[in-house]
Amino acid sequence: MYLNMLIYGHKNKSRLCPFNCFIIPLKREIGGAMEQFETRFRQVDVLPLVKHYMDELDLYNLFTKYTPAAAGSLAHHAESLCILTANIICDNKPLYKVQEWLSKYSDGLGDEPAAASLFNDDRLARSLSALFDSDRHSLMTEVSGNAIAVHILLTDEIHNDSTSVTFIGKYDPPDPQAVKLKHGHNKDFRPDCKQIVFGLNITSDGHVPLSYKLFDGNTTDDVTHIPNWNALRTLLEKEDFIYVADCKLCSRENLIHIANNGGFFITIVPKGRKEVKQFLKHLKKNDVKWKEAFEIESSRKKGRINIYKTFEPQGTRNEFRIIFVHSSSKQGDDEGRRRGKIDKAIAQLEELSSKLNAYHLKTRKEIKEAVEGICKAVKGFIDVKIVTERKQIRVKISPGRPSLTKSVYKNKWAFTHRIQWELNEQALAEASKTDGIFPLITNTVLEASEVLRKYKDQPFLEKRMYTKKTVLEVAPVFLKKEKRIEAMLFLYFVALMIVSLIERKIRMNMARENIEKLPILPQGMNSKKPTWNNIRYFFRNVHYSEIIRNGICIQAIVKGLSALHERINWLLEVPESVYKNLQGTWWQFRGT
Repeated sequence: MYLNMLIYGHKNKSRLCPFNCFIIPLKREIGGAMEQFETRFRQVDVLPLVKHYMDELDLYNLFTKYTPAAAGSLAHHAESLCILTANIICDNKPLYKVQEWLSKYSDGLGDEPAAASLFNDDRLARSLSALFDSDRHSLMTEVSGNAIAVHILLTDEIHNDSTSVTFIGKYDPPDPQAVKLKHGHNKDFRPDCKQIVFGLNITSDGHVPLSYKLFDGNTTDDVTHIPNWNALRTLLEKEDFIYVADCKLCSRENLIHIANNGGFFITIVPKGRKEVKQFLKHLKKNDVKWKEAFEIESSRKKGRINIYKTFEPQGTRNEFRIIFVHSSSKQGDDEGRRRGKIDKAIAQLEELSSKLNAYHLKTRKEIKEAVEGICKAVKGFIDVKIVTERKQIRVKISPGRPSLTKSVYKNKWAFTHRIQWELNEQALAEASKTDGIFPLITNTVLEASEVLRKYKDQPFLEKRMYTKKTVLEVAPVFLKKEKRIEAMLFLYFVALMIVSLIERKIRMNMARENIEKLPILPQGMNSKKPTWNNIRYFFRNVHYSEIIRNGICIQAIVKGLSALHERINWLLEVPESVYKNLQGTWWQFRGT
């Protein structure tokens, strides 16, 4: 008996991707007969898990409904769109690399209805065009409806925020049917780049995205809220949900529109509003009776307790409630920022003092302008005095070299300046009384502390935006047509929804089972709140192994699944069959 072994493909393939799809042929001679053996390895990782959550939302059938395939098509648009969505969640490769990514899960040698090789960038791009031409609003409504029904999401409180999707490079002329890539207030700090404004709505229950809306790149946030709220009302089929947003919501037109149509809102009031200015002015000279709200541990500093208090004066002229909130954590931050500005100003004054009476700092006017520029950020907190001294000097006025007999002199006054400064302790004491305060406005009848609790969920929306930009890597966008860009952003919304549902499920079940943490981080470190990135990384080495004898599979098994992997699947409510019963074409998306 003898044995020959050879790994076909790139000589470094096993090193670059140890569980990528490759074949090991084996030969064994028994009794003069030659038997052929093959061992196939395919990547599995988190794709079965992702497919399960996509199937729960009935994505394939919904894509089929709204983007039907042309007669005789080798691959349906629904398959392409499901593959693109899964790719965003699992690995996020650009269109031209999706085929390569998909080949990890299929060797393409079997009689498969749709081989991985069919899904090239041209086919995927055509599917994006078909998605743009479809009724995406109705499609989003059905996807969100399935998420609400399957996962029993609460929709009595919806949070809204917007962000920029930045585009680098030159793009085709604007499409009249698509949103416009334009310059605007860029939240990625790239004012030189064009953008699209991406508005997102999430639930307070697990912070799951329910809907989104795209706006032209130069759209300001204040004009987006009325059309967004109207769309939410249609989606949820009700008006009496609480709409939570940032300060751009706080315009008279926005608030009255929501209130007059039976809705509720919670938002922060800009500091420049009249009622806020009056309260802060009153607070500097007087004391108010704050009401204890609640205490929570700071998310930024371990062991630091943040104490919240509320005070509610009389309502506005529109009978909306303004609730002033005092945060001990914000108070410390405000004091620290002011102290930092004062220290910086003092350092600049000391430097300025050494440069007086020379160059462009010879006159009192020049010095005053320099001092005002330094103290602009700390106006009222530092009292600066310019002290001028003079002395009489003798100045030669005749031409030529000095001479004892011929030179003519006259007396003249010479001025020198110096600056003195001191802290205005009274102004600092008054300012400290307004530290840590921010105002909320609402038309709800909830207790002030409950209004605050609901607004405190707003940062979780920012984390979802962060996930979209970092984990899902929405940019850079490797597309040039605005229609396809808009369709691709729809898939990013769906991907973000699925990721959020996964995180919600595992954390909810961990709390139910009193599981404090899971050792799924690198080097076995624990995670108290597992993220999708943690889960994706932990499943990276799961693979599928087949042993084939004379063309017949005699053994097929999923390897790399530990007891901890199975526990995570149990917490995610993923059936055992999802990983245990994988067939040769398990990676394909099919309708039910």
